[in-house]
This record gives sequence, C-alpha cells and structure tokens, in this order.
Amino acid sequence: MLGHKYSVISMFSGCGGMDLGFKGGFEVFGKKYDELPYEIVWANDLNEAACKTYQENIGHHIRPGSIWDEIDSMPKEADIIIGGFPCQDLSVNGKRKGVAGERSGLYKAMVEAISRVQPKVFVAENVKGLLLKYNEDSLKQVISDFNGLGYDIDYHLYTAADYGVPQNRERVFIIGRKKGLMDFVPPKSVLTKDSWMTAEAAIRDLEGLEESPDMNHIWSKAKKSPEQGNRRLKADKPSHTIRAECHGNIQFHYKLDRRISMREAARFQSFPDDFVFMSKLRETERQIGNAVPPVLAWHIASAVRDVLDNEVLEDVQSVAAE
Repeated sequence: MLGHKYSVISMFSGCGGMDLGFKGGFEVFGKKYDELPYEIVWANDLNEAACKTYQENIGHHIRPGSIWDEIDSMPKEADIIIGGFPCQDLSVNGKRKGVAGERSGLYKAMVEAISRVQPKVFVAENVKGLLLKYNEDSLKQVISDFNGLGYDIDYHLYTAADYGVPQNRERVFIIGRKKGLMDFVPPKSVLTKDSWMTAEAAIRDLEGLEESPDMNHIWSKAKKSPEQGNRRLKADKPSHTIRAECHGNIQFHYKLDRRISMREAARFQSFPDDFVFMSKLRETERQIGNAVPPVLAWHIASAVRDVLDNEVLEDVQSVAAE
C-alpha cells in the first residue's frame, strides 16, 4: 500500500515455507497470492539439505549451520524476525521436555536475536502442544522472556484448513510487537469447516502419474505400521497433519494402493508445484513435514503488514503535521 519494503531475518528457516509465505508472489490450487512487501535479508538452518532446497526456491542468502555459530553474522537491524523454533520437546508425539529440552530450548536463540536486533515485530510458530496443560510452564516462560524484551505479545491457534490449506493442521503463532504499535489482528478465516478443501480436490490430478523424482512424485514403500502408519486419507476430507518423521507413518492414498507421494504431501502443505525439493525421499519427507504451510504464512504476513504499514503511515502523518 505504501510502497515500503520491510527487511526480514528468518531463523530455523527449513526449506522455506514461512519465507515463501512472507514473500508471496506464488500460485497454488489456481489461486494467486500477491507479492508482499518483505525482503528476506538473512536466513539460517542447521539442515544442509533443507538449505539446498531453500537456495533453489527462495534465495542464496541462507546460511547453513548451527544458529549459535551463525548468529554473529546476523544483520544488526531488521524490521521483522520470523521463525518456527524446533518443537519436538513440546509436541504431543515428542518427549514432552518443554522448553528445557535440547531442541525446543533453541527458542532462546530467537530471544537472543530479538534482543540484539530489536525488530518492530517478530513471528514465532510452534505446535498446538505449546498451549496444552503439560506445557503450561513452558508457555509462561516463552511469553515472559519475550515480554522482558519490551514486546506486547499475542498468540493464537490457527487451523490451516480455514485458510485454504487442504490439511487438518493446527499451529500456534506468537506475534510480538514493539510497545506502541497497533494491535495485531489475526487474519480472518477464508473457509469454514463445510468448505474446507478436500484431499481429492488437492491431488486428484496426480492419480494417474507414474513416479517422477524430478517433480518429487515419489513415495515410501514402508509396510503398514501402528497408529498413524495405518491411516488412509479420506477423499472428502482434508489430509491429516503431515509429519516430519513420516517414512512409516505417512498416510495412505484415499484410492490408490500406496502411501502419498512427496508432491502430494507438498500439495497438502500448500507448496506450489514449481517449488522443487532438492533431496531424496527421506530428507524430502522431513523438509515438507517440518515446513510452515506457505498459504497460512501468507495470511499471517498480510496481517503483520497492516501493523507495520500503520506505523509508517503514522510517521508520515507526523512529519507532515510538523
């Protein structure tokens, strides 16, 4: 609206799902998602394979390696910091060690980065488990740490299917705003449960295709395993949550005698078909399952833009009044 670009630092970037959402300018399921006024100036992830996918699809500004090894290369200033800090210790399926766990404790790197950079806004994504009773102390710790840096905090649970993602995925987004900025207003749902995109609508056109590594249309041959490993898609419902450790757990096709392919999983995560994963099966599974759905991220990014644009507009009006 104001022709202003906002600089973004991306942490725990993975293959780039949240970053693609913030950038915008992509098309999926026949719908175009407009380019957004963000410039990602620095990104990092520990997983080198994920970084290769990121470089291929998002840009070469990503730095592979431990965040603690790379944090000193982070720009000293940026408008926004975004990141989905690792969640294994917070997940229902994890070890439930909370933010004291080795992996989820990496949120402290995000706290350190925000302390150094002092962005106007930050966006932190995590699993629904962060809001559950057994993580009550972890949530209080996270909010307290972010509050202590001088930020007003909003957090909200989002169902991805409400925003056009054909997947029953629930995730928490924590939005931090420098004190004095306008309230963050969560983006409104674009679909209701009655109108969610179904699995069949999302991947029907791939049914007749043979395996094709070039387009990541490859699938696990693992035998059925207990619990989620026996799940079969329902054609008239969204996909179950796409998981990262899914080789023996990834769901079966609603019609065909096989597990879903990685391209089908990418569809369920709302990645466009021209987003190519630069890995073989197991690593691609991990990247897709760990990703933030780009379409959901786009809606969050659009709502964050309203906060930032309002500040720019107020600054312009203040200068004009002098």
